[in-house]
Amino acid sequence: MRRMTTRAPWNRNERLGILNGWAVFLGDGFMSVAVVLTGFAARLGAPNWVIGLLPAIAGGGWMLPQLLVAARVRPLTHKLPVYRSAAMVRTATYIFMVLAAALLADRPALCLTLFIVAMSLNALASGVSGLPFLEVVSKTVPSERRARFFGTRNLYGGLLAFGAGLLVRAILGSELAFPLNYALILALGTVAFTFGYWVFGLVQEPADTPLDRQGTRAEFRAVPETLRDPHFRAFLTVRLLLAAASMSDPFLAVYALRELHYPAATLGTFVMALTGAAPLSNIVWQRVAERKGSRRIIRYASVFYGLAPLWALTVGLLHLPSWTYLLAFILTSTAAQGFNLGHTNHLLNIVPEHARSRYIGTLNTLVGAALFTPVLGGLLADRAGYGPVFVLSGLLCAVAWVWCGKLRRDA
Repeated sequence: MRRMTTRAPWNRNERLGILNGWAVFLGDGFMSVAVVLTGFAARLGAPNWVIGLLPAIAGGGWMLPQLLVAARVRPLTHKLPVYRSAAMVRTATYIFMVLAAALLADRPALCLTLFIVAMSLNALASGVSGLPFLEVVSKTVPSERRARFFGTRNLYGGLLAFGAGLLVRAILGSELAFPLNYALILALGTVAFTFGYWVFGLVQEPADTPLDRQGTRAEFRAVPETLRDPHFRAFLTVRLLLAAASMSDPFLAVYALRELHYPAATLGTFVMALTGAAPLSNIVWQRVAERKGSRRIIRYASVFYGLAPLWALTVGLLHLPSWTYLLAFILTSTAAQGFNLGHTNHLLNIVPEHARSRYIGTLNTLVGAALFTPVLGGLLADRAGYGPVFVLSGLLCAVAWVWCGKLRRDA
Protein backbone atom coordinates (compact mmCIF):
# COMPACT_ATOMS: atom_id res chain seq x y z
CA MET A 1 0.00 0.00 0.00
CA ARG A 2 2.80 2.40 0.85
CA ARG A 3 4.51 1.71 -2.47
CA MET A 4 1.37 2.76 -4.37
CA THR A 5 1.15 6.00 -2.36
CA THR A 6 4.82 6.81 -2.88
CA ARG A 7 4.64 6.33 -6.67
CA ALA A 8 1.31 8.11 -7.24
CA PRO A 9 1.35 10.86 -9.92
CA TRP A 10 2.32 14.35 -8.82
CA ASN A 11 -0.54 16.74 -8.10
CA ARG A 12 -0.57 20.36 -9.30
CA ASN A 13 1.10 21.82 -6.21
CA GLU A 14 3.82 19.19 -6.25
CA ARG A 15 4.49 19.79 -9.95
CA LEU A 16 4.84 23.53 -9.33
CA GLY A 17 7.23 22.86 -6.44
CA ILE A 18 9.35 20.58 -8.62
CA LEU A 19 9.40 23.10 -11.48
CA ASN A 20 10.46 25.78 -9.00
CA GLY A 21 13.35 23.56 -7.94
CA TRP A 22 14.49 23.02 -11.51
CA ALA A 23 14.55 26.77 -12.17
CA VAL A 24 16.41 27.46 -8.92
CA PHE A 25 19.01 24.80 -9.73
CA LEU A 26 19.49 26.37 -13.16
CA GLY A 27 19.94 29.79 -11.53
CA ASP A 28 22.40 28.34 -9.05
CA GLY A 29 24.40 26.91 -11.93
CA PHE A 30 24.85 30.36 -13.44
CA MET A 31 25.32 32.18 -10.11
CA SER A 32 27.18 29.56 -8.09
CA VAL A 33 28.52 31.39 -5.06
CA ALA A 34 31.34 28.90 -4.53
CA VAL A 35 32.55 29.09 -8.15
CA VAL A 36 31.19 31.93 -10.30
CA LEU A 37 30.77 34.69 -7.71
CA THR A 38 34.04 33.90 -5.93
CA GLY A 39 35.75 33.78 -9.32
CA PHE A 40 34.33 37.19 -10.15
CA ALA A 41 35.54 38.58 -6.82
CA ALA A 42 38.99 37.06 -7.36
CA ARG A 43 39.10 38.64 -10.83
CA LEU A 44 38.43 41.99 -9.16
CA GLY A 45 41.38 41.39 -6.82
CA ALA A 46 39.40 40.85 -3.62
CA PRO A 47 41.32 39.61 -0.54
CA ASN A 48 40.49 36.13 0.76
CA TRP A 49 38.43 37.35 3.70
CA VAL A 50 36.15 39.24 1.30
CA ILE A 51 35.87 36.15 -0.90
CA GLY A 52 34.98 34.16 2.21
CA LEU A 53 32.33 36.75 3.02
CA LEU A 54 30.36 35.96 -0.15
CA PRO A 55 29.20 32.42 0.76
CA ALA A 56 28.88 33.52 4.39
CA ILE A 57 26.39 36.17 3.31
CA ALA A 58 24.56 33.76 1.02
CA GLY A 59 24.27 31.01 3.63
CA GLY A 60 24.22 32.92 6.88
CA GLY A 61 22.03 35.71 5.58
CA TRP A 62 19.49 33.11 4.48
CA MET A 63 19.30 31.56 7.95
CA LEU A 64 19.82 34.37 10.45
CA PRO A 65 16.44 36.15 10.12
CA GLN A 66 14.34 33.02 10.31
CA LEU A 67 13.57 33.13 14.03
CA LEU A 68 12.21 36.63 13.45
CA VAL A 69 10.28 35.34 10.45
CA ALA A 70 8.88 32.53 12.59
CA ALA A 71 7.26 35.10 14.88
CA ARG A 72 5.82 36.90 11.87
CA VAL A 73 4.36 33.90 10.05
CA ARG A 74 3.14 31.96 13.08
CA PRO A 75 -0.34 33.56 13.23
CA LEU A 76 -0.80 33.63 9.44
CA THR A 77 -3.15 31.10 7.91
CA HIS A 78 -1.32 31.46 4.57
CA LYS A 79 2.48 31.83 4.30
CA LEU A 80 2.78 32.15 0.54
CA PRO A 81 2.22 35.96 0.40
CA VAL A 82 5.37 36.38 2.51
CA TYR A 83 7.28 34.23 0.02
CA ARG A 84 6.03 36.29 -2.93
CA SER A 85 7.04 39.60 -1.35
CA ALA A 86 10.54 38.33 -0.58
CA ALA A 87 10.87 36.97 -4.12
CA MET A 88 10.26 40.43 -5.57
CA VAL A 89 13.09 41.83 -3.45
CA ARG A 90 15.41 39.02 -4.52
CA THR A 91 14.71 39.63 -8.21
CA ALA A 92 15.47 43.34 -7.79
CA THR A 93 18.82 42.61 -6.12
CA TYR A 94 19.82 40.18 -8.87
CA ILE A 95 19.17 42.88 -11.47
CA PHE A 96 21.27 45.29 -9.42
CA MET A 97 24.16 42.79 -9.32
CA VAL A 98 24.03 42.41 -13.10
CA LEU A 99 24.24 46.19 -13.53
CA ALA A 100 27.07 46.52 -10.99
CA ALA A 101 29.10 43.83 -12.74
CA ALA A 102 28.53 45.34 -16.18
CA LEU A 103 29.13 49.02 -15.33
CA LEU A 104 31.41 49.27 -12.30
CA ALA A 105 34.10 46.59 -12.67
CA ASP A 106 36.64 49.27 -13.62
CA ARG A 107 36.25 50.52 -10.02
CA PRO A 108 36.80 47.23 -8.13
CA ALA A 109 36.35 48.56 -4.59
CA LEU A 110 33.03 50.25 -5.40
CA CYS A 111 31.84 47.28 -7.44
CA LEU A 112 32.64 44.81 -4.65
CA THR A 113 31.01 47.02 -2.03
CA LEU A 114 27.77 47.39 -3.97
CA PHE A 115 27.85 43.72 -4.91
CA ILE A 116 28.12 42.73 -1.24
CA VAL A 117 25.28 45.09 -0.30
CA ALA A 118 23.06 43.57 -2.99
CA MET A 119 24.02 40.04 -1.94
CA SER A 120 23.22 40.88 1.69
CA LEU A 121 19.76 42.19 0.82
CA ASN A 122 19.19 39.16 -1.39
CA ALA A 123 20.25 36.75 1.35
CA LEU A 124 18.03 38.40 3.95
CA ALA A 125 15.08 38.29 1.56
CA SER A 126 15.92 34.65 0.91
CA GLY A 127 15.82 34.06 4.66
CA VAL A 128 12.39 35.63 4.81
CA SER A 129 11.14 33.32 2.05
CA GLY A 130 12.87 30.17 3.29
CA LEU A 131 10.61 29.36 6.20
CA PRO A 132 7.35 30.03 4.30
CA PHE A 133 8.72 27.79 1.53
CA LEU A 134 9.25 24.89 3.94
CA GLU A 135 5.89 25.53 5.58
CA VAL A 136 4.12 25.39 2.21
CA VAL A 137 6.01 22.26 1.15
CA SER A 138 5.20 20.54 4.45
CA LYS A 139 1.49 21.29 3.87
CA THR A 140 1.33 20.33 0.19
CA VAL A 141 3.68 17.33 0.06
CA PRO A 142 2.86 14.36 2.37
CA SER A 143 5.76 13.17 4.53
CA GLU A 144 5.96 9.79 2.76
CA ARG A 145 6.45 11.56 -0.60
CA ARG A 146 8.97 14.22 0.45
CA ALA A 147 12.08 12.14 -0.21
CA ARG A 148 10.86 11.48 -3.77
CA PHE A 149 9.73 15.10 -4.16
CA PHE A 150 13.10 16.59 -3.24
CA GLY A 151 14.95 13.84 -5.08
CA THR A 152 13.05 14.63 -8.30
CA ARG A 153 13.69 18.37 -7.85
CA ASN A 154 17.38 17.74 -7.34
CA LEU A 155 17.79 15.10 -10.07
CA TYR A 156 16.50 17.04 -13.07
CA GLY A 157 17.49 20.39 -11.59
CA GLY A 158 21.04 19.08 -11.49
CA LEU A 159 20.89 18.24 -15.19
CA LEU A 160 19.78 21.81 -15.95
CA ALA A 161 22.54 23.21 -13.78
CA PHE A 162 25.04 21.04 -15.69
CA GLY A 163 23.86 22.76 -18.85
CA ALA A 164 24.42 26.09 -17.12
CA GLY A 165 27.98 25.01 -16.44
CA LEU A 166 28.51 24.34 -20.14
CA LEU A 167 27.33 27.87 -20.91
CA VAL A 168 29.51 29.36 -18.16
CA ARG A 169 32.57 27.63 -19.59
CA ALA A 170 31.68 28.76 -23.12
CA ILE A 171 31.08 32.36 -22.08
CA LEU A 172 34.25 32.65 -19.99
CA GLY A 173 36.26 31.00 -22.77
CA SER A 174 34.77 33.22 -25.49
CA GLU A 175 36.00 36.54 -26.82
CA LEU A 176 33.46 38.44 -24.73
CA ALA A 177 35.58 40.70 -22.56
CA PHE A 178 35.52 41.05 -18.80
CA PRO A 179 33.26 42.16 -17.12
CA LEU A 180 30.55 41.66 -19.76
CA ASN A 181 31.14 37.91 -19.68
CA TYR A 182 30.28 37.75 -16.00
CA ALA A 183 27.39 40.21 -16.43
CA LEU A 184 25.88 37.91 -19.08
CA ILE A 185 26.20 34.88 -16.79
CA LEU A 186 24.54 36.76 -13.92
CA ALA A 187 21.73 37.92 -16.22
CA LEU A 188 20.98 34.34 -17.27
CA GLY A 189 20.85 33.34 -13.62
CA THR A 190 18.49 36.22 -12.87
CA VAL A 191 16.03 35.03 -15.52
CA ALA A 192 16.07 31.48 -14.15
CA PHE A 193 15.57 32.54 -10.54
CA THR A 194 12.75 34.93 -11.41
CA PHE A 195 10.88 32.23 -13.28
CA GLY A 196 11.30 29.84 -10.36
CA TYR A 197 9.93 32.32 -7.83
CA TRP A 198 6.94 33.06 -10.05
CA VAL A 199 6.13 29.37 -10.46
CA PHE A 200 6.17 28.62 -6.73
CA GLY A 201 3.97 31.64 -6.15
CA LEU A 202 1.24 29.83 -8.12
CA VAL A 203 0.95 27.04 -5.52
CA GLN A 204 -2.51 26.74 -3.97
CA GLU A 205 -1.68 26.76 -0.27
CA PRO A 206 -4.11 25.13 2.19
CA ALA A 207 -5.06 27.31 5.14
CA ASP A 208 -3.46 26.67 8.54
CA THR A 209 -5.34 26.77 11.79
CA PRO A 210 -4.61 30.28 13.16
CA LEU A 211 -2.10 30.26 16.01
CA ASP A 212 -1.73 32.90 18.69
CA ARG A 213 0.65 35.74 17.90
CA GLN A 214 3.56 35.47 20.32
CA GLY A 215 5.86 38.17 19.03
CA THR A 216 9.60 38.11 18.54
CA ARG A 217 10.45 38.19 22.24
CA ALA A 218 8.28 35.16 22.88
CA GLU A 219 10.01 33.27 20.08
CA PHE A 220 13.42 34.01 21.60
CA ARG A 221 12.20 33.07 25.08
CA ALA A 222 11.02 29.75 23.67
CA VAL A 223 14.51 28.88 22.36
CA PRO A 224 15.68 27.18 25.62
CA GLU A 225 12.55 25.03 25.59
CA THR A 226 13.23 24.06 22.00
CA LEU A 227 16.82 23.17 22.82
CA ARG A 228 15.67 20.79 25.57
CA ASP A 229 14.45 18.44 22.85
CA PRO A 230 17.35 15.93 22.66
CA HIS A 231 16.69 14.94 19.06
CA PHE A 232 16.62 18.55 17.93
CA ARG A 233 19.74 19.36 19.97
CA ALA A 234 21.69 16.51 18.37
CA PHE A 235 20.62 17.61 14.90
CA LEU A 236 21.56 21.22 15.68
CA THR A 237 25.05 20.17 16.81
CA VAL A 238 25.66 18.27 13.58
CA ARG A 239 24.46 21.23 11.53
CA LEU A 240 26.73 23.63 13.46
CA LEU A 241 29.77 21.42 12.89
CA LEU A 242 29.06 21.11 9.18
CA ALA A 243 28.40 24.83 8.91
CA ALA A 244 31.80 25.52 10.46
CA ALA A 245 33.36 23.05 8.01
CA SER A 246 32.05 25.18 5.14
CA MET A 247 34.95 27.60 5.72
CA SER A 248 36.84 25.97 2.84
CA ASP A 249 34.02 26.07 0.26
CA PRO A 250 34.81 29.40 -1.46
CA PHE A 251 38.51 28.64 -1.64
CA LEU A 252 38.34 25.49 -3.72
CA ALA A 253 37.92 27.59 -6.88
CA VAL A 254 40.16 30.43 -5.66
CA TYR A 255 42.97 27.99 -4.79
CA ALA A 256 42.78 26.61 -8.32
CA LEU A 257 42.91 30.10 -9.88
CA ARG A 258 45.49 31.76 -7.65
CA GLU A 259 47.78 28.92 -6.54
CA LEU A 260 47.45 26.33 -9.29
CA HIS A 261 47.01 28.98 -12.03
CA TYR A 262 44.11 27.32 -13.84
CA PRO A 263 42.51 29.49 -16.59
CA ALA A 264 39.26 31.38 -15.87
CA ALA A 265 37.24 29.17 -18.24
CA THR A 266 37.94 26.29 -15.85
CA LEU A 267 35.29 27.79 -13.58
CA GLY A 268 32.68 26.52 -16.05
CA THR A 269 34.18 23.06 -15.79
CA PHE A 270 33.98 23.30 -12.01
CA VAL A 271 30.29 24.20 -12.27
CA MET A 272 29.80 21.20 -14.56
CA ALA A 273 31.49 18.93 -12.02
CA LEU A 274 29.35 20.34 -9.22
CA THR A 275 26.13 19.98 -11.15
CA GLY A 276 26.94 16.86 -13.14
CA ALA A 277 27.48 14.83 -10.00
CA ALA A 278 24.15 15.97 -8.57
CA PRO A 279 21.75 13.84 -10.69
CA LEU A 280 23.65 10.59 -10.14
CA SER A 281 24.16 11.21 -6.44
CA ASN A 282 20.50 12.11 -6.02
CA ILE A 283 19.43 8.72 -7.39
CA VAL A 284 21.55 7.07 -4.71
CA TRP A 285 20.57 9.48 -1.94
CA GLN A 286 16.87 9.04 -2.65
CA ARG A 287 17.19 5.27 -2.32
CA VAL A 288 19.16 5.64 0.89
CA ALA A 289 16.47 8.00 2.23
CA GLU A 290 13.67 5.57 1.45
CA ARG A 291 15.49 2.53 2.83
CA LYS A 292 17.77 3.82 5.60
CA GLY A 293 16.37 7.23 6.59
CA SER A 294 17.83 10.71 6.72
CA ARG A 295 20.32 9.98 9.51
CA ARG A 296 22.32 7.65 7.28
CA ILE A 297 22.33 10.20 4.46
CA ILE A 298 23.77 12.94 6.68
CA ARG A 299 26.46 10.62 7.99
CA TYR A 300 27.60 9.47 4.56
CA ALA A 301 27.49 13.02 3.18
CA SER A 302 29.74 14.22 6.01
CA VAL A 303 32.46 11.86 4.76
CA PHE A 304 32.31 13.19 1.20
CA TYR A 305 32.24 16.78 2.45
CA GLY A 306 35.38 16.29 4.53
CA LEU A 307 37.28 14.57 1.73
CA ALA A 308 36.71 17.40 -0.79
CA PRO A 309 39.12 20.03 0.63
CA LEU A 310 41.67 17.36 1.55
CA TRP A 311 41.67 16.11 -2.04
CA ALA A 312 42.07 19.66 -3.39
CA LEU A 313 45.11 20.10 -1.18
CA THR A 314 46.51 16.74 -2.28
CA VAL A 315 46.25 17.71 -5.96
CA GLY A 316 48.21 20.88 -5.29
CA LEU A 317 50.89 19.27 -3.12
CA LEU A 318 51.50 16.34 -5.47
CA HIS A 319 51.12 18.40 -8.66
CA LEU A 320 48.56 15.99 -10.04
CA PRO A 321 46.97 16.63 -13.49
CA SER A 322 44.40 19.42 -13.51
CA TRP A 323 41.50 17.10 -14.38
CA THR A 324 41.95 15.31 -11.04
CA TYR A 325 41.01 18.52 -9.25
CA LEU A 326 37.43 18.04 -10.45
CA LEU A 327 37.03 15.28 -7.87
CA ALA A 328 36.99 17.94 -5.13
CA PHE A 329 33.88 19.50 -6.69
CA ILE A 330 32.29 16.12 -7.35
CA LEU A 331 32.71 15.23 -3.67
CA THR A 332 31.33 18.63 -2.63
CA SER A 333 28.32 18.27 -4.91
CA THR A 334 27.61 14.73 -3.75
CA ALA A 335 27.72 15.88 -0.13
CA ALA A 336 25.58 18.95 -0.82
CA GLN A 337 22.83 16.90 -2.45
CA GLY A 338 22.88 14.49 0.45
CA PHE A 339 22.63 17.35 2.92
CA ASN A 340 19.79 18.99 0.97
CA LEU A 341 17.75 15.82 1.13
CA GLY A 342 18.84 14.55 4.53
CA HIS A 343 18.68 17.82 6.47
CA THR A 344 15.25 18.82 5.18
CA ASN A 345 13.68 15.41 5.71
CA HIS A 346 15.24 14.95 9.14
CA LEU A 347 14.13 18.36 10.36
CA LEU A 348 10.55 18.04 9.10
CA ASN A 349 10.28 14.56 10.59
CA ILE A 350 11.48 15.44 14.12
CA VAL A 351 9.68 18.75 14.71
CA PRO A 352 6.24 18.85 16.37
CA GLU A 353 3.62 20.15 13.95
CA HIS A 354 2.38 22.85 16.34
CA ALA A 355 5.91 24.23 16.78
CA ARG A 356 7.23 23.75 13.25
CA SER A 357 8.00 27.42 12.59
CA ARG A 358 9.77 27.85 15.93
CA TYR A 359 11.96 24.78 15.45
CA ILE A 360 12.89 25.73 11.87
CA GLY A 361 13.52 29.35 12.84
CA THR A 362 15.66 28.41 15.85
CA LEU A 363 17.78 25.96 13.87
CA ASN A 364 18.37 28.26 10.92
CA THR A 365 19.18 31.31 13.04
CA LEU A 366 21.80 29.46 15.09
CA VAL A 367 23.31 27.67 12.11
CA GLY A 368 23.29 30.92 10.13
CA ALA A 369 25.75 32.48 12.57
CA ALA A 370 28.11 29.52 12.12
CA LEU A 371 28.01 29.91 8.34
CA PHE A 372 30.18 33.02 8.62
CA THR A 373 33.22 30.82 9.27
CA PRO A 374 34.42 31.28 5.63
CA VAL A 375 35.39 34.82 6.68
CA LEU A 376 37.62 33.30 9.37
CA GLY A 377 38.84 30.84 6.76
CA GLY A 378 39.77 33.75 4.51
CA LEU A 379 41.70 35.47 7.30
CA LEU A 380 43.50 32.20 8.03
CA ALA A 381 44.27 31.72 4.34
CA ASP A 382 45.69 35.25 4.11
CA ARG A 383 48.03 34.51 7.03
CA ALA A 384 48.91 30.83 6.68
CA GLY A 385 47.79 29.75 3.22
CA TYR A 386 44.97 27.52 2.06
CA GLY A 387 46.35 24.27 3.52
CA PRO A 388 45.32 24.86 7.16
CA VAL A 389 41.84 25.93 6.04
CA PHE A 390 41.35 22.72 4.07
CA VAL A 391 42.67 20.50 6.87
CA LEU A 392 40.51 22.18 9.51
CA SER A 393 37.39 21.69 7.39
CA GLY A 394 38.18 17.99 7.06
CA LEU A 395 38.58 17.62 10.83
CA LEU A 396 35.26 19.35 11.53
CA CYS A 397 33.51 16.96 9.14
CA ALA A 398 35.08 14.03 10.98
CA VAL A 399 33.64 15.29 14.28
CA ALA A 400 30.24 15.77 12.61
CA TRP A 401 30.36 12.16 11.37
CA VAL A 402 30.88 10.93 14.93
CA TRP A 403 28.08 13.13 16.27
CA CYS A 404 25.64 11.76 13.68
CA GLY A 405 25.44 8.68 15.88
CA LYS A 406 23.25 10.71 18.25
CA LEU A 407 20.62 11.54 15.60
CA ARG A 408 17.20 9.93 15.82
CA ARG A 409 17.34 6.72 13.82
CA ASP A 410 13.72 6.60 12.65
CA ALA A 411 13.55 10.18 11.28
